[in-house]
Amino acid sequence: MKHTISVLVENHFGAFDRIATMFSGKGFNLRSISIGETEIPDISRMTVVTEGDNQILDQIVKQLDRLIDTIKVIDLTSAYHVERELALIKVSLQKGTMEQIKNITDIFRGTIVDITNDSMTIEITGPPDKIDATVNVLMPFGIMEMARSGIVALTRGEQVKKNNKDKIKKNTKEKSQITN
Repeated sequence: MKHTISVLVENHFGAFDRIATMFSGKGFNLRSISIGETEIPDISRMTVVTEGDNQILDQIVKQLDRLIDTIKVIDLTSAYHVERELALIKVSLQKGTMEQIKNITDIFRGTIVDITNDSMTIEITGPPDKIDATVNVLMPFGIMEMARSGIVALTRGEQVKKNNKDKIKKNTKEKSQITN
């Protein structure tokens, strides 16, 4: 099972290295890892995608929590979250395929970022499933090169549903104040 973990770490030399070493030393599978500064320059956010059952996930979270630079570990797998990935895909251009590739790029809301006589480079951003679908559709044209950023993710903001009874009471109260 795939797990997405967000790790807040102190932005110090060697923090990334310690986490990568922990994964390789314990034999945990690392599908992707992305790191960048947060809104606080002294703190970086790592988004780690790994595979394993719940027992392995528990071990990973505990091991990450023990590292000296770790501030907070959040398992996003079952939480409401938004995740995105960026891919640059260089596709081979053959006679008569440019229009088809442009249409596919438009369908996936991508952007053509480079074009030569024999290739076109496309930028696609979105959930990993969208990137996978784009790659599958472009495969018959001949993918020359591809670079994927790895997943970045954040928890969603809290979504609070108002109770309909509270709305009715509020509206009734407002109406009675208007008529008085």
